[in-house]
Amino acid sequence: MEILAKFWNKEKNNSIACLLCPHGCVIKEGGTGICKARKNIGGELTLPFYGEISSIAVDPIEKKPLYHFLPGKTILSIGFVGCSFKCPFCQNHSISQSSHVFTEHLDPEEVVDLALKKKSFGIAYTYSEPLIHIEYLLNTARLARKKGLKNVLVSNGYINPGPAEELIPLLDAANIDVKSFNPDFYVSEIKGKLQPVLDFVSIAAGKLSLEVTTLVIPGKNDSHEEIESIARFIADIDDTIPYHLSRYYPTFKYTIPATSYDSIMSLAETARKHLKYVYLGNVGMSETNTYCPSCGALLVRRFGYSVTMEGIKDNCCSSCGETIPIVLS
Repeated sequence: MEILAKFWNKEKNNSIACLLCPHGCVIKEGGTGICKARKNIGGELTLPFYGEISSIAVDPIEKKPLYHFLPGKTILSIGFVGCSFKCPFCQNHSISQSSHVFTEHLDPEEVVDLALKKKSFGIAYTYSEPLIHIEYLLNTARLARKKGLKNVLVSNGYINPGPAEELIPLLDAANIDVKSFNPDFYVSEIKGKLQPVLDFVSIAAGKLSLEVTTLVIPGKNDSHEEIESIARFIADIDDTIPYHLSRYYPTFKYTIPATSYDSIMSLAETARKHLKYVYLGNVGMSETNTYCPSCGALLVRRFGYSVTMEGIKDNCCSSCGETIPIVLS
């Protein structure tokens, strides 16, 4: 049985206009959108991969990465197939850029039951792009909420405001990629647009526990001016939103040498001019700790995925009393 999608209009000659994301794909009968996850069958937009899970694991929440949401806990994480972007540096390209991969069908009820069985505090929608499977997210997130589970989104943030407003109230936390602050980079490198991503970050802020990540790629988005622009954008919303700068390594179609440790350290200092919490990712076994922005006291120690709470009491710094925006329960 074909499962119908939401967010579309009928067009002439049995074509369909998909309204989910800013691509605005007009899909002829028998065709799919750019994401490959939404298909026109008989003049109706269907979901050929509804409930088809490409990846499933119980991960540390820090792996998402989320550093200010239930530190040290683990979460059932599921991935799908397809993506609304065409990033040539995608670390999960085997599932994001192809729909011809092994999947396991799990209904929303089965995922929720599995999360409970694994004693996970919630469900993370991650690995490939979850938003192109929004119908599945909505159904699963509603069931999860009823069972007392949290919902976490890890995404490129490429979605129209209407669908975003329907999903966000069901989410408890999200990490959104801002891949560059250069609109041309989005167009030429990943075949998308920057502004809708910034709009999603703005819409989500204040409604859930939000963090932002940039994969720093040498020669592409690693200038101090660009990282400072992203940091300023985030700070204008809320300077306590955590910002992750992640080291790039050659993968998929990119052969550019890996980002140097010194470079990303320097860029982090630039971001810290505007933001209180800046973290490094893909830096091996280096500590990625949280420090009090007022007195500098160590609050959360992270070594790999080992996490210890060092100096927080009742969401305040134990040393100076500064309020620390970390969700602890």
